[in-house]
Amino acid sequence: MRPTAIVTGMIATYPVGGVVWDYAQYALGLERLGWDVYYLEDTGWQTYDPDTGQYGEDPAYGVAFLGRSLAALSPALGRRWHVVGMDGRTYGLPAPEFAAAVRAADLFLNVSGGTLLRDAYMACPCKVLVDTDPGYNHFVNFPKWDANPNWHGSHGYRAHDHFLTYAERIGRPDCPLPTFGLPWQPTRPPVVTDAWQGHDRAVGERWTTVMTWDNFRKPIEHAGVTYGTKEREFGKVEGLPRRLGRGVRLEVASGGDPPVERWRSLGWSVIDAHAASRTADAYRDYVCRSRGEFSVAKNVYVATGCGWFSCRTVCYLAAGRPAVVQDTGFSEIIPTGRGLFAFDDVEQAAAAVRAVEADYPAHSAAARAVAAEHFAADRVIGDLLRRVRP
Repeated sequence: MRPTAIVTGMIATYPVGGVVWDYAQYALGLERLGWDVYYLEDTGWQTYDPDTGQYGEDPAYGVAFLGRSLAALSPALGRRWHVVGMDGRTYGLPAPEFAAAVRAADLFLNVSGGTLLRDAYMACPCKVLVDTDPGYNHFVNFPKWDANPNWHGSHGYRAHDHFLTYAERIGRPDCPLPTFGLPWQPTRPPVVTDAWQGHDRAVGERWTTVMTWDNFRKPIEHAGVTYGTKEREFGKVEGLPRRLGRGVRLEVASGGDPPVERWRSLGWSVIDAHAASRTADAYRDYVCRSRGEFSVAKNVYVATGCGWFSCRTVCYLAAGRPAVVQDTGFSEIIPTGRGLFAFDDVEQAAAAVRAVEADYPAHSAAARAVAAEHFAADRVIGDLLRRVRP
């Protein structure tokens, strides 16, 4: 008998292409390992509508987007999804059928911790929290849960049975993330490698990335230290185009309200992130048409040295697109220098891009090798299962 997993996510909550891949690669990875997988979204919160640029209580856009996106990736997932709206109305698989799947589930994988642990979900014997946003969770969300553990009648993050985090350096003396007395185990974002390698495009001319600018409502403060997002890091490298010269082209696909004219005056190409990530296919096409990824990380990841690695960058690597990305401490854990480069400052960033350009075919092949060795879904999820299942 095949084991059954419930995989949660926030695809209907934030219906853009990159978010589809963030969560669907967990579900697809489990399917490839022989699991029957059901997707659940029950955040108790509003959903985003890219057409209006607003959050609201009507999940119609997000629900339709979710159904289309999962069906395109997996016929089984296209049938096995369930969304609970803010008002308690449900969408997708009928509630009685989904309740039966939950009762039979061997694994409840709460990716990002966005789904509320309601009474109905507590019966699963293996409830796993995957912390994908260390820093915001540890400094903001988890303290809020501790202050109000029964929000929306749920059981809070401590009610999970296992705790995994993308902060692979948590617990080390120089990583200030609080552990809350929980036995955190390291993990990293999975990538279904053939979903990217089977969709190759001709190598593009531009190094790209997709980001949201200044997406904390206000800076985080913890123990007298303030943390932010990419707005605190990008200034360190914004002069990179001039250092590299006209032979290397750099592009940012950004949401939010970035300083577009300043970036363009410094030599960056700037496009709207929604143009690159309207659908899962559009996002994959954008990545695969790129020459590589160049990106900074959120300041909170860099400043805490937590070892976080990007679920976006693993897609670039799997597509054979080299990545030059800001170090968060991951360079202590994941090999760098071929296909994947970590930088601390603009000089290191420029040297890394030049190294890739000097032998692009070798670094493209190395990028794929890094993805296969360190981020392939069968390895990452297989390791997760070995940690949490008896």
